[in-house]
Amino acid sequence: MSGRQDAGTDRPGPGTAADRPGTARADGAAGAGAGRARTLGRRRLLGAAGAAGLAVGAAGGVLGRAAAEEGPAGAGPGAAAAPGAARVPFHGVHQAGILQVQQARVHLAAFDLADGAGRTQAAALMRRWSESAARMAEGRPAAEHENQVALDAGPCALTVTFGFGASFFDRVGLARARPAALDPLPPFPGDALDRSRGGGDLWVQIGADDALVAFHALRMLQQQAAGTARVRWQMSGFSRSPGATARPMTTRNLMGQVDGTNNPRPSDPGFEEKVFVPRRGGGPAWMAGGTYAVFRRIRMLLDNWENLPVDRQERVVGRRKSDGAPLSGGTETTPVDLGRQNPDGTLAVPADAHVRVAAPSANGGAAMLRRGFSYHDGFLPDGSPDAGLLFVAFQSDPLTGFVPVQRKLARADSLSRFLRHEASGLYAVPGGAAPGGYVGQALLEP
Repeated sequence: MSGRQDAGTDRPGPGTAADRPGTARADGAAGAGAGRARTLGRRRLLGAAGAAGLAVGAAGGVLGRAAAEEGPAGAGPGAAAAPGAARVPFHGVHQAGILQVQQARVHLAAFDLADGAGRTQAAALMRRWSESAARMAEGRPAAEHENQVALDAGPCALTVTFGFGASFFDRVGLARARPAALDPLPPFPGDALDRSRGGGDLWVQIGADDALVAFHALRMLQQQAAGTARVRWQMSGFSRSPGATARPMTTRNLMGQVDGTNNPRPSDPGFEEKVFVPRRGGGPAWMAGGTYAVFRRIRMLLDNWENLPVDRQERVVGRRKSDGAPLSGGTETTPVDLGRQNPDGTLAVPADAHVRVAAPSANGGAAMLRRGFSYHDGFLPDGSPDAGLLFVAFQSDPLTGFVPVQRKLARADSLSRFLRHEASGLYAVPGGAAPGGYVGQALLEP
């Protein structure tokens, strides 16, 4: 997999709400102020986006935590807000669903354009989808084909994120506009990819804190695509629900490991350049403010993993399982000391431990913003669970972000023995839409 928790490069997973975007929410035991944190954070940061790039969208960071502690207006510190009221505006400099606090549910899907559907039809579809996504993000009915599944719910932090696969550009007659960064990912050692569950012309990420709200959004998009695009593949995942822990904590993955500790933060030097395409000189003009999403479906060999003693699991990862602290000492957030030795002279963090192999310092500073969700799709014929991670990573250039890190992990990471990469995709994710516009408009309209 590409960096479980320390590279800011692979294995996604929420981090602490105190300092990481796309991570565990700052809502305490009862989801305190979650809705206000998301809405307030998004509005303030989008307002500053044009002048200051690094701070944009850090709704899950310090701002999110402060708003959660403050509670709803006039309610005083620690007052609880209904999780269903959490709202993330659809419109903005960047698309929603990239920098926001990670939700409890996700649907990932890819669509292929129907035969005969070209640029005009694709533009009309993206307009329909964008209009409906904006309405649903506000907790309102979708513009078309409303089935009332989510009629009684609030917006529940719904985000809908759109991307274009490499094949999309040929289908709509815009091959010359395809970014070089969308060149196919190279094969990696150990890949066992099912091509029917990867790729696709159009990619959609739907996140929400309620399963019905997430399903409703997926169903609306599918119905509105009828005649223009059909579902190629779809997968569902989950993360920790708001209020599941007594205090904000980094989520654990299905291996039981604290996962997401070192996801990069908007306050990190170079964050904007590593995650978003620059407005000048960074590729096609229509991708300004956009990003690239790498998707991987990664099955965990849980039977093999769970047969390892805990101390051996810790040496594979390089962190204590109980609290996520590095084996070099300290707490979860203590930087890993890769030079630290045990009294017998051996490395405290083994040479093939995941945190060592995935560390940015060992990968030329490569980093990406990870949003990942666990999945469980039943059991395989041998009785082992078909479960693992739906991995999504956002970066300004996958050729300098995901690709070199994954190559190194596939060769040298001891954790790779317990993982199977079974599906893959790479998508151009344009910048956000302005009110009245739609995602991808700068590409699809002359």
